[in-house]
Amino acid sequence: MTIPAGTHLIVQVLGICIACFLTINGVESSPSSHAVFNIFNYGAKAEPKFDNALAIIKAWKAACESSRPAKVVIPAGDFMAGEVVFSGPCKAPTTTVEIQGHLLANIDPSTYTSGAWIMVQRVDNVVLTGGGIINGEGKFDWKYADGVSPLAVSLLFQEVGNSKAHNLKFVDSMGFHIEVMGSHDIDLRNLTITAPADSPYTDGVHLTNSINVNVTDSVIATGDDCVSIGHGNQTSFVGNLGKHADEKNLKGVTVRNCILTGTTNGARIKTYHDSPQITASDIVFQDIQMNNVQNPIMIDQHYNSTATTAQSKVKISNARFVNIKGTSASAVAVSLNCSSAVPCEGIELADIDLKPAGSTGPLTSACSNAKTVLKGTQNPPGPANCV
Repeated sequence: MTIPAGTHLIVQVLGICIACFLTINGVESSPSSHAVFNIFNYGAKAEPKFDNALAIIKAWKAACESSRPAKVVIPAGDFMAGEVVFSGPCKAPTTTVEIQGHLLANIDPSTYTSGAWIMVQRVDNVVLTGGGIINGEGKFDWKYADGVSPLAVSLLFQEVGNSKAHNLKFVDSMGFHIEVMGSHDIDLRNLTITAPADSPYTDGVHLTNSINVNVTDSVIATGDDCVSIGHGNQTSFVGNLGKHADEKNLKGVTVRNCILTGTTNGARIKTYHDSPQITASDIVFQDIQMNNVQNPIMIDQHYNSTATTAQSKVKISNARFVNIKGTSASAVAVSLNCSSAVPCEGIELADIDLKPAGSTGPLTSACSNAKTVLKGTQNPPGPANCV
């Protein structure tokens, strides 16, 4: 057999098993259908002060140009990296980023010029997986959080289609842990997302202007919203509305089969005062267990009311709260506080069974500016129309 120059052939024999790997110009060819691009072949080093961003980007670019399914491998070990961009379009029919090790963010916030640490942009058919850890090292930067200039998102999907992130652990993001923006058909599942309870603006998953996003089978415990759903989303399975003048309508959001424990808010829709005139419709919260939750069911259209008295102009309609059970840490377990400028319509409460947590006392409901539909069990007694 003749081996071309620059080619290494590695054959390992274990009993009767033979595994062959052919490495050509940094590309490992394995018996699987993927071309494998290991970041070590592009200059990566598992050293605390070495920034591996360039090595990761080089491996991505090579994988992106592959003529067959490609895989970027971040192997076991600790790898520090600054801003990383996975951009397309790609020639590879699918591109997988397999994070096996511990990826740590560069703690210098000036490193992140585009508002994100890891960005997946303008590309389809990407899979992020591997069982590894994505550590935003937010504890070094949370002191800079002011609510005006957002800190870097750990993982941003921007203008991405038919892509997935699963079997990963996100820890201590600087800003949001995951943001999906202007994308479609995104599947987020089997994720663990954690940050301290007092970490500012560390939403678990934030969706904006996206279509068909699924967030399933995940454990999320952060300092802010676990999942926040902003404007312009459609048919998302799992927010904040009315903050910016250019926001778009929200339609078709489902949050189902969740367990919430010790959170401030449960099934909540919130909108800002003095908002643009938009709509939020066809929203479903269903089959949710509340364990010692402060506000199990809430519509709050008076967010940021201390800054301006102008009412919210976000029209909420066809919002359903179905089969919500468990315990409330506050006496007002159901609060529908809608806008007097555009009252809520079609607010359905069905099979609500909430009990006091500890010594909270008898539970009640509160309602203003809402047309309600009550079905099945109502504990506490559901609020009648209050327009």
